[in-house]
Amino acid sequence: MTKKQRSMLIRIIVSFVLYIPLGVAAHMGKLPPQLSGIGLLALYLIPYILIGWDIVYKALRNIRNGQVFDENFLMTVATFGAFGVGEYSEAVAVMLFYQVGELFQSYAVNRSRQSITELMDICPEYANIEEDGQLKQVDPDDVEVGSVIVIKTGERIPLDGVVISGTSMVDTSALTGESVPRRVSVGDDVISGCVNGSGFLRARVTKEFDDSTVAKILELVENASSKKARVENFITRFARYYTPAVVIGAVVLAVLPPLFTGQTWSEGVQKACTFLVISCPCALVISVPMSFFSGIGAASKRGVLVKGSNYLETLSEMHTIVFDKTGTLTKGDFKVTEIHPAGGRTETALKGQEEFPRAQVWAAAGIDQAAEEQRDLLSLAALAESYSDHPISRSIREAWGRELDMSRVADAKEISGHGIQASIDGHTVLAGNSKLMEQMHVAYEACASVGTVVYLAEDGIFKGWIVISDEVKERAGEAIRSLKKLGVSRTVMLTGDKKEVGEDVASKLGLDEVYAELLPGDKVSKVEALLGELEGKEKLAFVGDGINDAPVLSRADVGIAMGSMGSDAAIEAADIVLMDDDPAKIADVVRISRKTMSIVKQNILFALGVKAAVLLLGAFGAANMWEAVFADVGVSVIAILNAMRALSL
Repeated sequence: MTKKQRSMLIRIIVSFVLYIPLGVAAHMGKLPPQLSGIGLLALYLIPYILIGWDIVYKALRNIRNGQVFDENFLMTVATFGAFGVGEYSEAVAVMLFYQVGELFQSYAVNRSRQSITELMDICPEYANIEEDGQLKQVDPDDVEVGSVIVIKTGERIPLDGVVISGTSMVDTSALTGESVPRRVSVGDDVISGCVNGSGFLRARVTKEFDDSTVAKILELVENASSKKARVENFITRFARYYTPAVVIGAVVLAVLPPLFTGQTWSEGVQKACTFLVISCPCALVISVPMSFFSGIGAASKRGVLVKGSNYLETLSEMHTIVFDKTGTLTKGDFKVTEIHPAGGRTETALKGQEEFPRAQVWAAAGIDQAAEEQRDLLSLAALAESYSDHPISRSIREAWGRELDMSRVADAKEISGHGIQASIDGHTVLAGNSKLMEQMHVAYEACASVGTVVYLAEDGIFKGWIVISDEVKERAGEAIRSLKKLGVSRTVMLTGDKKEVGEDVASKLGLDEVYAELLPGDKVSKVEALLGELEGKEKLAFVGDGINDAPVLSRADVGIAMGSMGSDAAIEAADIVLMDDDPAKIADVVRISRKTMSIVKQNILFALGVKAAVLLLGAFGAANMWEAVFADVGVSVIAILNAMRALSL
């Protein structure tokens, strides 16, 4: 409980202690005769001022600032009116129970914020750098890329980096929601905001603090509340017109019946005050945003960051979900699984030697011909892919496993969606897909293997192909099944890979449709086409991780990015970020979004229904101040309790 909440609780308790004996004595007629009129008013003003001075002050301040019609104004006018017609006990009760509701609301809101604001604790306070053999604590903002930082046991990792010495178990739960620590050693990436659990690590910084994972998460959290759902904007607009309307209604109730029906002015004012208390829109204004905030908090506990309640609302209406393949449904951990040199080639086996059929040269030297042909092809591919940071290029270099002589490579350029062209030892080498071979008019042998195929050609002559395979993520199939159980009607996969690879992955996962051999621009066009097929309120979500996915993430109704291994551009463009790259979390956040929207609708219907019923009773004099207090405070408390259910989804 905050200091402000404790102060309010004390005020409520003291007010109750003063009010209850006074009210009981007045009701039973046990007060001294001299305490009638002004004396009794003075006694009731003591607990009223103690509990309600801040509400009256806010009402007057808002009037001065031109913001007249709010709940503070309604409570002030209603209680002043009750005092004016001699209903002293009801005036104090209204303010007292209103403040009880406000305290409960404040506590509930803090609870709903807790799972999100806890993320603020992941912000590191310092980084350790080594100077003259001594560790020095510096501000993470002051550490440059390439610097070496030291992370001791139990310390929070201050910046993104790669481990250069040490082994440890790293607690990633603050970011990913996963309770099982992750083992890291030399060469592994470490993410800022995680906690070093068991070892002494040295890491080379790969990103400045402003670009680090922890900085981006904090920025997302801070901006989440600014993006409101449609229903939240509706409630804001509703309250803007609703409150003045009920004030006018209260004036009509106070004036017209005494003028035309013979009702007393005291009865008219009393009905008007009751009407004002009933009409206070607290239940709607508080519970609806709180339901969304609780839903966002529930998602964050599972390692899913939702950038705004509008995205939670849109996700609840999802009809079609489109996946990128590599790094989203598959691990993106490519391995060379097959190497096929083209048959019947003759080359010089050794530099400076006369040209003989290489089989003769290798046989004379006792060399395994097939193994040497594979080694030559892999070496050529590794050199061609040496300047690319694409996962396929990295896998080829890893398979080669030796240092490359980069002086042999010149004029390397990437042909988007096709592959790479480079000059190696003065020869023009092509490394890419079948489209590249066809574009460059190279006669090639098509590969029927399932996997990503890199075809190689030198000076227009086909040299062979290398097959690279990627594993499907363990929980990808579970993700698709869970989404279908939730009622997602259409699951689609887009990939730049060849048709056979895409269809193989789609059949393993149970996807409805797959579109293969797409260029980056084709993905946007395909998503545009899928969006055009939606009807009514149906929405489309796209899930991706690469920099090429950023335009598609932005175009979809909801963009979902992989946050752990995903590119910065994808995370920036996305509306929802999965911090541990687990596709099964998508079903979790869809379920949370739908439950949240269900709670929002329940609160709106309940609050409006009860208020409408009690307002009608109040207008005809059948409801007193106690029913009014229930219609305001009671409904608010019930709606807030209902909103808090979203925290445990």
